[in-house]
Formats: sequence, structure tokens, C-alpha cells
Amino acid sequence: MNILKKLKLIIPVLFVSFLFSCNDSESSEINKSAPTISVRLVDAPGDYEAVNVEIVDVMIRMDAEGEEDTDDESEWMSLNSESGIVNLLDFTGGFSKVLVEKHTIPTGTLSQIRLVLGDGNTIVLTGEEGEDNKEYDLKTPSAQQSGLKVKIDTPIERGFTYDFILDFDVEKSIVHAGNSDNIILKPVIYASAEATSGIIEGTVSPNNVPAMTKVIVNDPDGDYEVSAYTNESGAFALWGVPAGTYEVMVMPLDVEGDYNGASATDIVVVNGEITTIAEPIVLPLKPGTISGTVSGLAEGVKATVTINDAESTNVETGEGGAYLIDNIQPGNYKVTISATGYVTQEFNITLDPDENEVVDATLELE
Repeated sequence: MNILKKLKLIIPVLFVSFLFSCNDSESSEINKSAPTISVRLVDAPGDYEAVNVEIVDVMIRMDAEGEEDTDDESEWMSLNSESGIVNLLDFTGGFSKVLVEKHTIPTGTLSQIRLVLGDGNTIVLTGEEGEDNKEYDLKTPSAQQSGLKVKIDTPIERGFTYDFILDFDVEKSIVHAGNSDNIILKPVIYASAEATSGIIEGTVSPNNVPAMTKVIVNDPDGDYEVSAYTNESGAFALWGVPAGTYEVMVMPLDVEGDYNGASATDIVVVNGEITTIAEPIVLPLKPGTISGTVSGLAEGVKATVTINDAESTNVETGEGGAYLIDNIQPGNYKVTISATGYVTQEFNITLDPDENEVVDATLELE
């Protein structure tokens, strides 16, 4: 391999090493592969015209392994929820309110989730026949003013995304205390959770070729990519891939290098699971060409150029004795040039990736 080709391999390796070193210094491990959480609010139907609650925040409490449960308020983490007043009855029949969208959280056990409400809560009751609907303040007991805590106890692992559903049971949450002017909000909320993504792991060969791996995720709000670099061993992990069937595409970082991209198809991802591609994704060397001109032939005589690949590929010379054989895998070949009535010539060549090897010949009469 000549010096230029060695440099073509060395330069991208140095570049990627620099890139990884920058990433390591500018972001923590949790930011590279941290799980994310989304929280949506739904409601069981209630016999009211409207139930308006003021959402202030959604908070979670994470328990590290072996850590005891405490009431320390400093251990609660805000998810920077979308705040404002919402009518819970708008989120029945399959509709939901997104409170938190893909917020990064630590690993561990998510022990509790807290829906923090403000004091701007009202209820609208259906008026008597001939009367207008009436709106009343919803009073919140002091015990609920810091927010309703719901026990979760869900393990949170690196690389996954989690979707939590808070089901606000309006019918059970509204308490009429004696008369319609004294209506109390005692939220009854059920929580459910599921991992809404999986992980794809695999390797790329050769493992010393820095590459980018990715999948395209089809999403109603717009397609997006999940991508990752290979490491020094050629391994990669695509985190946060929603359930589905994918083509994992691999492209060398050095587009001017010796290798083309490759892919693995029909890779099935299951939420909450790691899908491992059993065989390495092999990057093919860029094919080369053999071309040249055959001279010494009488007018109208064509030569045949043959290479000793598996198919014994051959072409005939064209105008002026020119020929071209393309899409040849790099390697060692014997090129045979022959024509009826002429002495056959043979040439041994080494074809490098993306190279055009020129083989000219002058044939003599037998």
C-alpha cells in the first residue's frame, strides 16, 4: 500500500479519536445513554360539563439501588412539565395531554411520580332545566397542595425511553361536601408505564474503519434518525429505537476511503429489549476498474479481454481498440487479451480499491 493510501486510513482515525475525546470531555455518561421519560395525562369520563385543573409541574423521585425510601423533598426531580389550566374532560376517548416530552432522567428505580396542582381549579356543573351551567371553585385539601404522589417502583435502565400514563379518575376525584358550593378536589390518579423503545447492538467489520450507524424512524410528527458511531472495536449501540422493523445502515466516516457503506435489513426491535445483530455488518471494499487499449489489430478485428474472477468476466474491444471492465472487487488478477490469428498476451495485476488499472497491449500476428 502506498504512502497516500496509508494517510487516507490514518487521517480519519485521528479525526474520530479527536471527536470522541471532545465528546467525553463535554458530556457526562448519563447524557450519552440516559433514559428518557414522557408523561401523558388521560381521564376517565365524568358527569360534568368541565373539570379544569391547574397543572404546575410533574416531579419524580428516583431511588438508587439499595437506597431507603425517605420523605426528603430535595430528592424530588422536576420534569419541567408544561404548565397551565386544562379541562380533564378533553382527554377522554383516546385523547391525551402531553405533560412531559422525552425528558432525560437517571437510571435506578423510579419510585414515585407527583402531579403538582395549583389553586386555579374549577368545575362546571350542568344547570337545571332552563338555567345556565354553573362554575365552582374546586377546593384542594392541604394534604394535597404539595401534589399527589403516585407509587411507581419501575426500574429505569440506560438507553430506553419510557412512556408514563397518568389516568385522572374525575368521577372519584370530585367530592360534594354537603352542597354544590363546597366541592373538593381529591385527585385519584392511576399510573402505568411501559418502555417505549429498545436498543440495537452490533458490530461492523473491518473494526478499524470508523463508521456511523443509523436507522430511520417513521413517526407521524416527522421521520427522524437514531444514530451512533462505532467504537475502537467496531461495536455500536443505537439507543431509544421504538418498536418496529428496521434497516440498520452503516457508512464509513471517510467517504474518500477504501470502503463503501453496507446495511443489515429486517432488524426487529421490541420495546424494553436489546436486539443484537448476530453477524458483523461487513463493509465492502470499493470496486475498481480495468481499462486500456489493444492495438496492432487489422481493421474490423476485435480482441477479447478476460479476467480470472469467479465469472471469468470478459469484454470485447470497441472503437479504436478501447475496452473497460468495471465493478471489480479489489484483488490479484490475470488479464488475458486474445484475438483470432494473434498471439495471446497475459498480464498479472493487483487492483486496489476504487482504482482504475490501465492495461494496454499490442497484439502480433501468429
